[in-house]
Amino acid sequence: MAKARAALPYRCSVGIMLLNVHNQVLVCQRADQDGPAWQMPQGGIDKHESPRAAALRELEEEIGTAKAEIIAETRGWLAYDLPTAIQAKVWGGRYRGQKQKWFAMRFLGRDRDIRLDAHHEPEFTAWRWLDADELPALTVSFKRAVYRDVIQAFRALLKPPRARRPAQAATRSR
Repeated sequence: MAKARAALPYRCSVGIMLLNVHNQVLVCQRADQDGPAWQMPQGGIDKHESPRAAALRELEEEIGTAKAEIIAETRGWLAYDLPTAIQAKVWGGRYRGQKQKWFAMRFLGRDRDIRLDAHHEPEFTAWRWLDADELPALTVSFKRAVYRDVIQAFRALLKPPRARRPAQAATRSR
């Protein structure tokens, strides 16, 4: 059984770390989970579609807006295996898990532009912004290592924005 599972391919997909002006990350609660299962938007790459195009399409499909720009991407692909208990049920049992190209995107819209009900079958029931380091503890266990890798890959983008220094009053010497 384990040998047959190891022979299965990974499904090619994309993931999106959407950042707001405070460099917080958008996370969404999965609709198909009874308990807490927060994740960043992600989805499969269609045939003849580039990973960049897939990331922009998936963002709009999953959160109802395309008001974002790509600001970075992972150099390589990150993979995770599905737990054996659900592997046979997901994607018809054809894949052992996913390999993902991750994109950091800057959100250019307003919170009201995020519409989880825009898709005919919403994948998420709720969303919120949070600091990236909070995310691994909120996601399903089999995605935690990938999420830690994504956070590390985009660590430089996650620093809080610098506060503007107030203008100095001009001084005059006598």
